[in-house]
Amino acid sequence: MASLSESEATNRGSMWELDQNLDQPMDEEATRLKNMYREKKFSSALLLRLAFQSLGVVFGDLGTSPLYVFYNAFPRGVDEDEDIIGALSLIIYTLTLIPLLKYVFIVLRANDNGQGGTFALYSLLCRHAKISTIPNQHKTDEDLTTYSRQTYEENSLAEKIKKWLETRAYKRNCLLILVLIGTCTAIGDGILTPAISVLSASGGIKVQNPHMSTDIVVLVAVIILIGIFSMQHYGTDKVGWLFAPIVLIWFILIGSVGALNIHKYGSSVLKAYNPVYIYRFFRRRGNSSESWTVLGGIMLSITGTEALYADLCHFPVLAIQIAFTFIVFPCLLLAYTGQAAYIISNKQHVNDAFYRSLPDAIYWPAFVIATASAIVASQATISATYSIIKQALALGCFPRVKIVHTSKKFLGQIYIPDINWLLLILCIAVTAGFKNQSQIGNAYGTAVVIVMLVTTFLMVPVMLLVWKSHWILVVTFIVLSLMVELPYFSACILKIDQGGWVPLVIAIAFFTIMYVWHYCTVKRYEFEMHSKVSMAWILGLGPSLGLVRVPGIGFVYTELASGVPHIFSHFITNLPAIHSVVVFVCVKYLPVYTVPLEERFLVRRIGPKNFHIFRCIARYGYKDLHKKDDDFEKMLFDCLTLFIRLESMMDGYSDSDEFSVPEQRTISDTFQAEKTINTMCSNGDLSYSSQDSIVPVQSPLGVNNLLTYSSHASQAVGNELEFLNRCKDAGVVHILGNTIVRARRDSGVVKKIAVDYMYAFMRRVCRENSVIFNIPHESLLNVGQIYYI
Repeated sequence: MASLSESEATNRGSMWELDQNLDQPMDEEATRLKNMYREKKFSSALLLRLAFQSLGVVFGDLGTSPLYVFYNAFPRGVDEDEDIIGALSLIIYTLTLIPLLKYVFIVLRANDNGQGGTFALYSLLCRHAKISTIPNQHKTDEDLTTYSRQTYEENSLAEKIKKWLETRAYKRNCLLILVLIGTCTAIGDGILTPAISVLSASGGIKVQNPHMSTDIVVLVAVIILIGIFSMQHYGTDKVGWLFAPIVLIWFILIGSVGALNIHKYGSSVLKAYNPVYIYRFFRRRGNSSESWTVLGGIMLSITGTEALYADLCHFPVLAIQIAFTFIVFPCLLLAYTGQAAYIISNKQHVNDAFYRSLPDAIYWPAFVIATASAIVASQATISATYSIIKQALALGCFPRVKIVHTSKKFLGQIYIPDINWLLLILCIAVTAGFKNQSQIGNAYGTAVVIVMLVTTFLMVPVMLLVWKSHWILVVTFIVLSLMVELPYFSACILKIDQGGWVPLVIAIAFFTIMYVWHYCTVKRYEFEMHSKVSMAWILGLGPSLGLVRVPGIGFVYTELASGVPHIFSHFITNLPAIHSVVVFVCVKYLPVYTVPLEERFLVRRIGPKNFHIFRCIARYGYKDLHKKDDDFEKMLFDCLTLFIRLESMMDGYSDSDEFSVPEQRTISDTFQAEKTINTMCSNGDLSYSSQDSIVPVQSPLGVNNLLTYSSHASQAVGNELEFLNRCKDAGVVHILGNTIVRARRDSGVVKKIAVDYMYAFMRRVCRENSVIFNIPHESLLNVGQIYYI
């Protein structure tokens, strides 16, 4: 058993200090050049092309709103022209204030390197303040090229907000709960958007056949929904080129028909652009329930705005701004204005004003285009739901599910089979259960306004911490946003008993799943942290670790970036042997959208070389995927081999034995490393000794010793690589911890149900880590333990 002499102990410090020196968190080399994210510069022609393509992905849901807004605003019909003028004025200024000003020109700027959505805002905040509920980040993670963040001056407002958020755990939990509420409600959008869009488009069949049963319309809608969800596994990239032309034709159609109706039925409707008619609308109606009913229906005119933000990842902000400002916004204004002009002259047709206002010659082509646009709108929200689930999974807020990458071009285009079929079932249930647009519209409005409120509240810390905005600008933003959104929220809440309960039930169900999973995940991590074993104690066992070292490589998976996991001590306590090479593997997700391949793996040696113990940290962003064709075992072995080669080159010339290991290294990189070695050697820098010492010693090398040292180093690395290959041929074993979480006996009933039943059930049905990492079943070894919380 290895031991330290009294003099060595005196020189090197206590056992605690020794453990700190042995297993410090990994520090990347300070000379790494950082290519921080900068928004790409696009030519004018390319920008216009991207603006055109964004129509098919981003604006489908927003563009199909004219199908059902006036019907949901006046479900019982309309009597006075003033009501139509007031409702149109509300639509005009709602579209101007929320989608145009708030989202397109403000919120879209709050993107995480081009990624949008609730979790993108959360990841931005996690990088600028220590608010992550799983404290697995280290300062080395901030050196990633994608880890952009701000620094603050002392006593500045941003610094005070940052410290305030970091002081108490309940503040971090409240922020996480707010994010989960927005996320779960956005998932509800992914269920309700296909239902109302497809059902509204299918309703055009009944306009030409008034005696047709409503059940036939519902059946047609269900068939279309089944077709939409059945094609999801092909990916949006396969049909992406069809989306933009369809939506562009749709916007041209509704804008042209709107302009035609204004000309045909009178331009007096244009006075709705005067906001005074909003005041007159509410003054005439007072506080009657009908005015709030109208407000709830008008809320549907901005559905799809949050999806516009969530689907940001494929296009630059400027392209979306151009498309919305010059195509989407004016076409929508013309469409709503034309419908209002038609309704004033035909008040009995308010329930199906869109199809009734179409010229007979283009009725059926318009029906086909409307149905195709509804499919596109459904596709956009379904894809956004997949992205939301993926982000939640990466941040430890959702059970592990199978994720399929459907596009070689776009990282964000994914398909989740389990979620796909769950969405299909819920969509069919909503469509067949309600059978009319009114109740689905009530549910839809409730979901939309809740997500918008969450975004508004999250934008406040983003503006303060990330943008460092003046507090007056922040107050102005939140006042203007809430001035519009709170009345809509109150109108939707009043419709809970008329269908508004649906998104609340869906959100509560998903929130329960996410919160229980995240709570137990955090408790498991805390258990790993508190029960980890000192690395100094492990190394005190000597090169054999007090056991028989059998040929082979053992990859020990842990959530810890430092220290020895409890499962390893549990393993060596119960088994009399351990592998000749031990690698502690930590896979962790960071609050960044992606980690570049060349920065993904960090490798370091733990203790003397003859112990053959290493640590490897694999870092992923919330958009990164474990692809089916990736051989995680091979990547680990290749990184280990490359680390040994680089270590031999740098050994003797550096004061650190830790490197960031790229998956690919060019010849020029190797020559650069050799040049650095030669420079360091000629300068006589400090180095690690080639002996089996644990702490660095001073051993300056002169130029005359370079050839001798290089010869010995080459021989040493050759021997170690040969040893490593022999161990690989002898067999590789992946040791995974299987920590079972149970509630304590004195816990409450709610906690026992959540932990012992809900979490246990989710653990049984979710994917195992071995499947995600493509670990062969014959190489897998699970080490079980029980943790009571």
